[in-house]
Amino acid sequence: MIYFVTGGERSGKSSYAQKLALELSKTPIYLATARKWDKDFEKRIERHQSERDERWTSIEEEKQLSKVELKGRVAVVDCVTLWLTNYYTDTKYNVQESLQLAKDEFDKLTNIDTTLLIISNEIGMGMHADTEIGRKFVELQGWMNQYIATKADKVVFMVSGIPVSIK
Repeated sequence: MIYFVTGGERSGKSSYAQKLALELSKTPIYLATARKWDKDFEKRIERHQSERDERWTSIEEEKQLSKVELKGRVAVVDCVTLWLTNYYTDTKYNVQESLQLAKDEFDKLTNIDTTLLIISNEIGMGMHADTEIGRKFVELQGWMNQYIATKADKVVFMVSGIPVSIK
């Protein structure tokens, strides 16, 4: 089962996905894709960590999500945007290569017998990116979101903390 939870920044995606994961399992996994880029980002990671109690198993994996032992578990993947950023920077901002690598890894992940709650951002709904690298990333994110949504069993769009069922 794949749940895809998407929306704008600070729309309540993580809170919603974590609550749902705890409804589905007493001991869910939190699969964090973030790299610790700077001190501000480390504080953001710490805030997210403080929102989870001892019921959670937290695992950090920047790109190879399918290598994590998830069989038979409920896992929150937070988030696609940071996961794609890792591919995008590692491929020196090659959109097509990043997209293909992410699709291939996502397909491996969906072959595991697990319940996934995948969180992503709708960054294309925000301000227009100032740089070419930023604009290309918006395209990458949009294409990957579409790919995940087509394969997801349920898609939820978060608006101001309110889940809106899309699929």
